Amino acid sequence: MLASTNSSDNPLTMEHTARPLLARLNWYWLLQCLGWTLVFLVVVLMYFRFLGMRGVLATAVWIAASGLLLSELWHRFIKARRWNVGAVRWRMLAPPLLVLGPLQALSVAAAIYMFQGQIDWTFSWAPGAFALWGCVMLGWQIAYMAALALRRASQFEATALRMEVQAKDAELRALQAQVNPHFFFNSLNSIRALVYEEPDAASQMIDQLASLMRYALQTGQQHQVPLKKELEAVEAYLAIEKIRFEDRLRARIEVEPGLEQVLIPPMSLQTLVENAVKYGVEMSASGSDIVLSARRDGDNAVIEIANAGAIRAFGNSTKVGLSNTRKRLALSLGEEASLQLSESSGWVRATLQFPVTTAVAA
Repeated sequence: MLASTNSSDNPLTMEHTARPLLARLNWYWLLQCLGWTLVFLVVVLMYFRFLGMRGVLATAVWIAASGLLLSELWHRFIKARRWNVGAVRWRMLAPPLLVLGPLQALSVAAAIYMFQGQIDWTFSWAPGAFALWGCVMLGWQIAYMAALALRRASQFEATALRMEVQAKDAELRALQAQVNPHFFFNSLNSIRALVYEEPDAASQMIDQLASLMRYALQTGQQHQVPLKKELEAVEAYLAIEKIRFEDRLRARIEVEPGLEQVLIPPMSLQTLVENAVKYGVEMSASGSDIVLSARRDGDNAVIEIANAGAIRAFGNSTKVGLSNTRKRLALSLGEEASLQLSESSGWVRATLQFPVTTAVAA
């Protein structure tokens, strides 16, 4: 009796293989059969004392069957006229009350005559029966319209969610597009400084840069990569800068076992290491130690990039890098992810903290 979401009603229905089990069930027919079965049981309970009489049980069955048939014919008419698409049409309330109800009442009277052999030919029963079954059919129609409204609201919510995801994806790709040129331009400037004075060193830097470009291209369409791969990119970057700064750059990487497959946005650590090189090594005549450490803190991963020095008034490029990293962490790893920059005891520390998500082993 109660109508609900019917997959054939919905022109935007996805393929069944892409939908969960509950979404694949034909809720219209499940609830339609359940509703009219409930009507049958109510009739049986009302006339329970007379079930032994001829034709009473058959009449109850007929009532449920004819109600199901009439409501289904009306349902098909609604679909044929496409009244189930778009805004709710209140004119759909009139036919169940004025047409389906009287038809059901006449059907019940015919069943009583056929199965029980009796009928009141004065039709004194007609007004009450018409009103009763008109209300039943009106209830069916209201339930069906409510199901349509709920389905439409669900579709709007799914569309809004899909658009939100697409917007975040577009923003994430835009941030990625900003990060990669920022890194490569700085690397090319480093090569330019060596190409005339130390051609061999410049050649090695080009090889390392090619490796980084390959990594950037491979991960350009990915939102997350395993920490192991990101560290390989960081090591290639440090190898480039090591050629340039020689003993002034002293770097080490310390990763707690078991964190190699933790997922992070690609090129995010490289941005922070680049910042440490620029404001720790490049700004000091004696250079600086750079320590990249990764450890687990409960359900979170904590990655810290530290360099000797002080927080300085950053240039625009570094501000963009740090801002992008923060945004990419939030978009890729959720609002619980954070990036903090702090200074203590002569060290500047960039600390990333985020819930642990690991890559599935191949």
